[in-house]
Amino acid sequence: MQEVPRQPSNATIMMPSSRILIPLDVDSADRAVTLAAALSGDVAGMKVGLELINSAGFAVFDRLAAEIPGRCDVFYDCKLHDIPNTVQGASRAIGRRGLWMFNVHAAGGSAMLQAAVDGAAQGAESAGLERKPLVIAVTVLTSISADILAGELGVARSVEQQVVALARLAQDAGCDGVVASPQEIAAIRAACGPSFLIVTPGVRPAGSDLGDQRRVMTPADAARAGADYLVIGRPITGSPDPVAAARAINAETASARR
Repeated sequence: MQEVPRQPSNATIMMPSSRILIPLDVDSADRAVTLAAALSGDVAGMKVGLELINSAGFAVFDRLAAEIPGRCDVFYDCKLHDIPNTVQGASRAIGRRGLWMFNVHAAGGSAMLQAAVDGAAQGAESAGLERKPLVIAVTVLTSISADILAGELGVARSVEQQVVALARLAQDAGCDGVVASPQEIAAIRAACGPSFLIVTPGVRPAGSDLGDQRRVMTPADAARAGADYLVIGRPITGSPDPVAAARAINAETASARR
């Protein structure tokens, strides 16, 4: 008998007026709050990753909630990847924090992915929260090229095939969506349907420095391909006028909504 895929935990995902997620890749809570406050009205949310957490500690979540109340949905970019029991415990703790979304590595396998989904729900319930965090799975990092995937990691599939396989695995495990590069958006959408969330790093406005990204696309093209959220950092945070840069990207993607 074919196993019925687990259903994503949040059946309805409302799209905001902006698709942008801003990475708060700074080394202090003060800088993170200042950046979030300046941009909160023009972006969909803030991404808190390993640099900020290891610099400022978990108290940064409380500061963002307290100093930018109601205006700062937080995506915790923790990329959990461990045995299922450990991931379930970590996800339970994250679920108690009232965050909007966090991620795990799809390469951890279906049992680990299911443990993350279950842990997030348990944590939110234990804290009396109505909303549990969305759980999304990282497929293949945008810094990984086809040569690296095959030559260093020993994966025989193409990048697109590997990404789609991991996206299906995550969907079947009950995850709400995935993190994937712009170049795989259309294939994921075809394989996983219109309601599966796709968060896309590797988005660069035309003419921007690519940095360490390898599989990239412009914001309008990524939105047109079917991305729900676009992780865009340096083209905005490195701009002389970050608010104007964010608004320009919002205007660019507005006509490309799916």
